[in-house]
Amino acid sequence: MIPRYSRPAMAALWSNQAKYRRWLEVELLACEAFARLGHVPPEAVEDLKARRPEYFDEDRINAIEAEVHHDVIAFTTWLGEVMGPNARWIHYGLTSYDVVDTALSLALREAVDMLLEGLDRLREVLAAAAREHRDTIMVGRTHGVHAEPISFGFKLALWYAEAGRNRERLVRARETISVGRLSGAVGTFATVDPRVEEYVCRALGLEPAGVSTQVLQRDRHAELMAALAILAGSLETMAVEIRHLQKTETREVEEPFRAGQKGSSAMPHKRNPVLCERISGLARVVRGNALAALENQPLWHERDISHSSVERIILPDTTILLDYMLHLMTVVLEGMHVYPQAMAANLERTGGLIYSQALMLALVDAGLSREEAYGIVQGLAMDAWEGRGRFPDLVMQDPRIRDKLTEEQIRECFDPARALRHMDHIYRRAGL
Repeated sequence: MIPRYSRPAMAALWSNQAKYRRWLEVELLACEAFARLGHVPPEAVEDLKARRPEYFDEDRINAIEAEVHHDVIAFTTWLGEVMGPNARWIHYGLTSYDVVDTALSLALREAVDMLLEGLDRLREVLAAAAREHRDTIMVGRTHGVHAEPISFGFKLALWYAEAGRNRERLVRARETISVGRLSGAVGTFATVDPRVEEYVCRALGLEPAGVSTQVLQRDRHAELMAALAILAGSLETMAVEIRHLQKTETREVEEPFRAGQKGSSAMPHKRNPVLCERISGLARVVRGNALAALENQPLWHERDISHSSVERIILPDTTILLDYMLHLMTVVLEGMHVYPQAMAANLERTGGLIYSQALMLALVDAGLSREEAYGIVQGLAMDAWEGRGRFPDLVMQDPRIRDKLTEEQIRECFDPARALRHMDHIYRRAGL
């Protein structure tokens, strides 16, 4: 069986219960800060902390919101109903987004941490596969056409290195979004002492925003979403490559196909790359969400609410989707079928044409101009393409080449191992 995705923590992170817990944490820390400054009685804060609800009555909060049409007012009104008279100090001096944006930063930071866990697991699998297939030789393709020999491990090392850059981007985006703000209705601290913001942010492990309006500026969120879109693109890069290598006429690599699995309702023989195709499709959704995040940057004056409805969709959806996509690609790489014999057969499909550059360079080393060497080799290659003989035979029989190269030198040009002689160097640079 293909391991099922089971990561309730990421979905739970975006539940209303989790959101309300974060909101209340910010509210209570603000009360503590105001108490330290002498604006709120310390005993009132202790009472509020003792009455902190473990469960938030979503039905009641929704009913209040249906009347007041404001989610934070609905929340604080409900707190007033259940936390007693001292609830009057909750939201003291604050505006809604002092709470909402600071709490959102907490959620995004936690989501990124989960994604980093998934990415690290993927990199472990990539590293192991790259080492296993370091010398599994196959043909490299440019423009979809056979080019020169590579190894399958080389391809995996490339993905491993790219996954490392994605990790660096996520870490930077995590820092960018790990910012809070409690600076009042337009960001001027008119009703909130800056020390309140510093206290709350320090307690939450966030940096106070250097300057903000009523909201954190959305370039931060756009940067995170761009990093997530690039990560999705990297996963799709792997998926698309496996899909190409799984084509019937290629069949060098195949995503997992387990006992009992069926590929088609009509054709019993089918083994389709459905997992990789799923990753490709979901990557499109993530890229679209990143565009929406870029559209969220320009807000009216000191804020409007046009970004809010967008973020309620794109932030949970994108982080949940990427968590799933990382899981799915890890499953694919752990269980993929690799066919070295098919790779070896495809390597020889062009009858040695893929060694044309090695032959051309040998002729240059032997004294021909590059243009002359290129012309000789290309002419023989075109004859081979058109079926007028095998390329190695045509080369051996050509007096222009035999005049410059010995038989042993020609055979060396057709040795695939020469193409892999610098794998140690490449692997060291990739950190493998």
